[in-house]
Amino acid sequence: MSNLIDDKSRNDIMNRLKRAEGQLRGIQRMIEEGQPCIDVASQMAAVRKALDSTYVRMTVCYMEQELGTKMGDNPKGRKQLTEVLDEVQTMLGKVR
Repeated sequence: MSNLIDDKSRNDIMNRLKRAEGQLRGIQRMIEEGQPCIDVASQMAAVRKALDSTYVRMTVCYMEQELGTKMGDNPKGRKQLTEVLDEVQTMLGKVR
């Protein structure tokens, strides 16, 4: 299996992970400060959603990269591929 080679996609995924990391630190602070469990749970749910979203984004980027490589230099085909994968990403985002 290959890794992501597109800098834009890789940066997007890294930024998403850094945001989730910040959210996790915030949750730790909330627990240390004795915040109500319902507030902590709400933030945990937000982090889970952020990580799920990042996973879907990474998967779609990988699919686009690999399928695009297999298709070769076909601008019309790549445009159609991008459109389909955008729809896949939207659909997968609604799973939860």
